[in-house]
Amino acid sequence: MDQNEKKLSPELLAKYIDHTLLKPPASLDDIRKVCDDAKKYNFASVCVNPTYIKFVAEYLVGTDIVPCCVIGFPLGANTPEVKAFEAANAADLGARELDMVINIGAIKSGDWALVKRDIEGVVKAAGDRAHVKVIIETCMLTDEEKVKACEISKEAGAHFVKTSTGFADGGATVEDVRLMRKTVGENIGVKASSGIKTYKDAARMIEAGANRLGTSAGADIIAGS
Repeated sequence: MDQNEKKLSPELLAKYIDHTLLKPPASLDDIRKVCDDAKKYNFASVCVNPTYIKFVAEYLVGTDIVPCCVIGFPLGANTPEVKAFEAANAADLGARELDMVINIGAIKSGDWALVKRDIEGVVKAAGDRAHVKVIIETCMLTDEEKVKACEISKEAGAHFVKTSTGFADGGATVEDVRLMRKTVGENIGVKASSGIKTYKDAARMIEAGANRLGTSAGADIIAGS
């Protein structure tokens, strides 16, 4: 364990974690347990699919844990109008953070105007009710595309850029987190997500520049810290 890892107490590490459950079979009891874990460890947020965001927002009342909801998940292939409606609906139901999937096909087509309009629609729909994180799905992009996606996200008013959905072939890497942080600077957030299973994984992502971690293994990570 290096010096940076030694400085990261369990209490501090917990505030980086978006405790996440996005699997299709997740039941209400499963979501309740995730919320209970978040309360126990005082995680930053609980991130769920839209169908559960109202329950999560109500269940977390009286805590400082943020209700978080995914938008356009996991493919990012919905139209901007659908994503904007989904974002507004989630915010109406209590979401205070929205993790939207960027339009990956538009990136691959070189249609950066559509990519920007897509993000701007969600940011506008969220207004001052919810912060927006843009999932750029790094494993599907070249480094040049990653940089451009981060730049467009920042221009469109996003509050974070995020590495991955967890539903593709690859997840967060230290190299991608460093690249994203270098690109966006210090004024917006970088979220590393997918494949973060241990305390060592978490510490490396934070050292690389992440200020939020998406993981379903939050309790195990804290237990190992």
